[in-house]
Amino acid sequence: MSSENAIRRIAIVGTGVIGASWAALFLAHGLDVVATDPAPNAEENLREYVASAWPALEQLGLSAGATKERLSFTAKLNEALQGVDLVQENGPEKPDFKIKLFADMDALTPATTILASSSSGIPIGVSQSQCKHPERCVIGHPFNPPHLVPLVEIVGGEKTSAATIERSMAFYASIGKRPIHVKKEVVGHVANRLQAALYREVVYLIDQGVLSVSDADAAVSWGPGLRWGLMGPNLLFHLAGGQGGIHHFMEHLSGPMSTWWKDLGNPEFTPELKEKISRGVLEEAGNQSINDLAEERDRLLLGLLALRRTGK
Repeated sequence: MSSENAIRRIAIVGTGVIGASWAALFLAHGLDVVATDPAPNAEENLREYVASAWPALEQLGLSAGATKERLSFTAKLNEALQGVDLVQENGPEKPDFKIKLFADMDALTPATTILASSSSGIPIGVSQSQCKHPERCVIGHPFNPPHLVPLVEIVGGEKTSAATIERSMAFYASIGKRPIHVKKEVVGHVANRLQAALYREVVYLIDQGVLSVSDADAAVSWGPGLRWGLMGPNLLFHLAGGQGGIHHFMEHLSGPMSTWWKDLGNPEFTPELKEKISRGVLEEAGNQSINDLAEERDRLLLGLLALRRTGK
């Protein structure tokens, strides 16, 4: 990234869990962060989140100049957007709200400022529709928690420029993210669609009495989920083909797999099924609170990330 396009100061618009996690990550990479959110106690909650995330970020390794002191807060959007190189927007998932917010951010920032949305469901083509400079608007959709999970989905709208895509990809990669370019706008982008496809079959199998909620989770996390944390399905099926690799897989194994597709379920979330799954989840969680489970998740994520780094 050239010096004139360098991203050094970032505005976080919306400081819920996703926005706060982004803020922690940006700070850990030595960037200046100014956050804004009109909610009561927003600043206090943000600073508490950053403080709680900091030990994990220290374990991953802080960049030169990284400090929590580079975080500032204002309740006023116009103040937050002064002199920023990138905006990471994390507002409510409401189309009308996004359209107005992006139009406001567009009017308050130079045309060189990237306007990135964390939205998981609203296409950037909708959000940028009333902007005078829609070419600098892009989806930068993370996975929770953004300060730990590397994946970020970059999606441009019809009016987004190729230069914005390239600059966004380069920036997120520079702070340790693993950006992927989603070349077409589709509902839910990519990774959430993959999650939805898997969970549909999990729900179907539970509904049909094939297995319990806890065993469904075990089937994923202690089976293919372990491999998916290391390689994607295409590369894993390359290995499944033995010495013949992916060509052998396609010739001899893809056919049987495609017959399973015809038997996959299409369940409906009835009140009874929702209750069945909820009851099973609470039984599986046992005495662990939400915070306990989140801490366990983050601890294991850090271990996996460390392994991935040493395995490069």
